[in-house]
Amino acid sequence: MALAKINPTKTGAWNKLLKHYAEIKSVSMKDWFAVNPNRAQQFTIHWEDFYVDFSKNRIKPETVGLLLELAEDCRLKEAIGKYFSGDIINETEGRAVLHTALRADNESEAKVKGEKVMDEISEVKAKMKSFTTSVIDGIHKGYTGRSFTDIVNIGIGGSDLGPAMVVDALGFYGNHLRTHFVSNVDGDHVHEILKKLNPETTLFIVVSKSFTTQETLSNANTIRKWFLKSADETAIAKHFVAVSTNIDKVKGFGISEENIFPMWDWVGGRFSLWSAVGLSIALSIGFGNFNNLLEGARKMDDHFRNSEFSGNIPVILALLSVWYNNFFEAESEAIIPYSQYLGQFATYLQQAVMESNGKGVDRSGNEIDYQTGTIIWGEPGTNSQHAFFQLIHQGTKLIPADFIGFVHPLHGDREHHDKLMSNFFAQTEALLKGKPDSQVLNELQQNKASDLEIGRLLPFKVFEGNRPTNTILIEKLSPESLGKLIALYEHKIFVQGVIWNIFSFDQFGVELGKELAGKILKEFEKPEFQIHDNSTQNLIDHYRKLTK
Repeated sequence: MALAKINPTKTGAWNKLLKHYAEIKSVSMKDWFAVNPNRAQQFTIHWEDFYVDFSKNRIKPETVGLLLELAEDCRLKEAIGKYFSGDIINETEGRAVLHTALRADNESEAKVKGEKVMDEISEVKAKMKSFTTSVIDGIHKGYTGRSFTDIVNIGIGGSDLGPAMVVDALGFYGNHLRTHFVSNVDGDHVHEILKKLNPETTLFIVVSKSFTTQETLSNANTIRKWFLKSADETAIAKHFVAVSTNIDKVKGFGISEENIFPMWDWVGGRFSLWSAVGLSIALSIGFGNFNNLLEGARKMDDHFRNSEFSGNIPVILALLSVWYNNFFEAESEAIIPYSQYLGQFATYLQQAVMESNGKGVDRSGNEIDYQTGTIIWGEPGTNSQHAFFQLIHQGTKLIPADFIGFVHPLHGDREHHDKLMSNFFAQTEALLKGKPDSQVLNELQQNKASDLEIGRLLPFKVFEGNRPTNTILIEKLSPESLGKLIALYEHKIFVQGVIWNIFSFDQFGVELGKELAGKILKEFEKPEFQIHDNSTQNLIDHYRKLTK
């Protein structure tokens, strides 16, 4: 069964929220904290090792109640049931959306088109475990009998961003294998990676569902040619594996069938790191840690599926995002992890969020006249404080931000970590409180500033505050906690899509540019009659002239 098709702006809750927004849009959060000493406790969810404080948002209990009513009007509970049961909710492509089954326990009854899938998933996991263990332990060797030292993942989009982010995030748990990622069709990327490698000790993973993706196949073939300068064709079987559904094309590349790991059409690319697409992760941190990553995601799945919405972390964060996007007209959200290990987390979420919910047509095929999607960006703190926090603090744009921090440092350096976390807490407090002109005036007077200096400087030193933030405080960065965190945002994306009445699991918007690129590439070799706009044709002609 498909998802219900409900225009959120036509619901009773939406109209109530519009009136409510008009009443509180200019109210200071500081006033709410002043009259309610228990506000933080009222707007905090403590679940396992996650402590999520959403009290620094421009909301009252009434706001949350109305947002929950909106979720009910949009039949969110029903949608969640369909999400987990394998219904065809990716309606435009006729597919289920069941990446949650990849991390479900073996007793799960997950089905796709009436067929149970857990046996197949378990079989692939067992194959991943056997293969990764043999590589890590030095049993599976290269063509000269040497053990592998380097792993190269060749993919793009979900076949790159998720695994690359997780490998980076869990670097503390890494083993002796060095892992590299080649994604961009820019030849400079692949050639820079090749400079670091020894063909005798490098294992390559080609990740492409169709085994036809231009970027991935271009890089794979370039690497294959480089490899064959040192080895013969028979060595490819030892050094190349694939994650794909196109068995014939993979075998034609020279990869043995036993080294092909399957993909399923009910797992979208940007949600695929939990599958064999995560082979590079399992090789980097060991299959046990990879399994812990899956376990963390499974626990978040259970929380999302079974918790009351009022205490449901993904639901609350998604509804707050809708609140700012559709009522405050905030177009972007910042993701600020206070961990250098999560340096690629915002980059990963850019695809997950913007490819999923960047849609302008609703589930009935009608053009949408309200905002969907949010622009995601961010960098780790404290670096980000010295980069773009000026805009968040004093700019003209309202930018809700998620602050993600950890109680315990992985290397045990408490002195550094306390300095890091003091900034973590201080920034959300500063965004809440700001600095009023009275405080600025008092500080200038205490510093013996002249009346002339005070008049000149005062307006520039005022911070209006009232800038919303969520604080996600986690006990420790581990494979399990990272799995929970990733799954949290996956489910947040789903909830947003349900509320906005869009299909979150197709991505037709990425296809047009690919189609045109294919035509232009042929024109470099054999110019055709003019089929482009004047600007594009002029640029192509100039490029062709300089490359002759």
